Amino acid sequence: MIRSTSLKGIKPLWLVGLTCCLMGLWGCAQGPLSQIDSPGIPGNLNPQGKAAEWRVLNRLSYGPTPALLADLKAHGQPKAWALSQLDAARQASLAPANLPPDLASINASLPTIFDGARQEREARAAVPAGTQINELVVNEKRFQFTEPTDPLFYNRTQVNKAIAWRLASCSSDAIEQPLLARMTEFWFNHFNVYQQKGTVRPFVGHYTLHVARAHALGKFEDLVMASAKHPAMLYYLDQWLSVSPQAARAGQNARGLNENYARELMELHTLGVNGGYSQDDVRELAKVLTGWTIAPRASNGFQFVMRLHESGTKTVMGQSVPSSAQKMGQQEGEQIIRFLANHPSTAQRVAKRLAEYFVADVPPQDLVSAMTQKFLSSGGDIYEVMKVMLNHDAFWNPEHKLYRTPIDFACASLRALNAGQDRTKWLQAFGYAAVAGQGIQNWLTPDGYAFNAATWLTPEALTRRIDFSLNIARNSPERSDLYGYLSDSSLQAVMKQPPAQRMGFVLGSSEFVFK
Repeated sequence: MIRSTSLKGIKPLWLVGLTCCLMGLWGCAQGPLSQIDSPGIPGNLNPQGKAAEWRVLNRLSYGPTPALLADLKAHGQPKAWALSQLDAARQASLAPANLPPDLASINASLPTIFDGARQEREARAAVPAGTQINELVVNEKRFQFTEPTDPLFYNRTQVNKAIAWRLASCSSDAIEQPLLARMTEFWFNHFNVYQQKGTVRPFVGHYTLHVARAHALGKFEDLVMASAKHPAMLYYLDQWLSVSPQAARAGQNARGLNENYARELMELHTLGVNGGYSQDDVRELAKVLTGWTIAPRASNGFQFVMRLHESGTKTVMGQSVPSSAQKMGQQEGEQIIRFLANHPSTAQRVAKRLAEYFVADVPPQDLVSAMTQKFLSSGGDIYEVMKVMLNHDAFWNPEHKLYRTPIDFACASLRALNAGQDRTKWLQAFGYAAVAGQGIQNWLTPDGYAFNAATWLTPEALTRRIDFSLNIARNSPERSDLYGYLSDSSLQAVMKQPPAQRMGFVLGSSEFVFK
């Protein structure tokens, strides 16, 4: 439980910051950083000044750790460092994740995870009727996994370990490359699954590692394909239940056609709601994907079952499926997924969402166009698209501000406090994100959460953020290396406080609330 701290007596920094935010005075967040650039050089023409350092540290990671700040300084130029981070993130994505040993079960083989889920079902079925199971027992030790997992709570433990991994990876450079942690969050959100759906629960951590993280800076079509075949997505959008109506006509016990995944594949994962498809296209795509289902004993958890598949020719957005006799069955779905993943509407949608996440709530059209063109010319190479973004003037323009989402702010706070290994503070960060409306890996609907200020910037949210800052930072050692990035007014307010409270005020400054 996170206790609320009274705001009484905390006027100089907090009331000024609240007033600025509530009145929409974005200059409160952007002015100070541009003022501390090199003398006489406007902030938007100086991508090598303090503003650029702060921008790149907070947008390509969740915020500066001492080691990350030293690495930036060693590179000399923020843009050079940014490009080096992109290379490092791509390289890291190709290697296995550096999981703390007690979290390793989320990266177990899929047959092992299926077995764990089955054993939980069997254990619960063996509990005598009328016996109450204390469902909160696992959450009481949410991030402590020293004891063997009780079969009754396998799924819940897997969920908690997946959350712990997300907190570890976003807060500790030793655990995860910082930009890769951000890209993993972005792609998990884009291909969102809801961890509270029963069948999905044990697989969320594996999905994070083997879909969002593994393909974060590769080809977009490979990312879509990995998501489409993973048990977490097959379960979440009920694709595993979708079978051809032809099966029923043949006398089989068939569940019928399910359009959930086909619709979200078009509307959210690829083309976008205005991407040029119709309801007929959704239904045809659902027919193409019939027979795509789970396989508990397969290494990838996926199988194609031909007897459940809709035979004959289907047409999706003018594409004939199958396109040849050699592409029948599973290859029909792979054919159309690659078509959708490389469609111009998809390129536009992905480019815009990346620009919204890394640059501005309303990114400049010339930036989105440049990223879209690179997506199309590179065959959907996410690394190349990101490189265009980092080389574009819009990324470095201090007029483009972003407001931290609750998850972003929770991770930034852990990093600022050097708390990447402190599981007690993980619990505080987790609790804050949840009560702020953005529980980690807990977004119910497939659209994922929004990252814009209009969604998260409210008076109640700001008050909650202030309370969290003061609580999590109480008695934390000062980070004097951050003081040079604060405005004069923020720094003065910080230094007026007792040392034990200063880091809480640093976290609540406009420089930390915005980035």
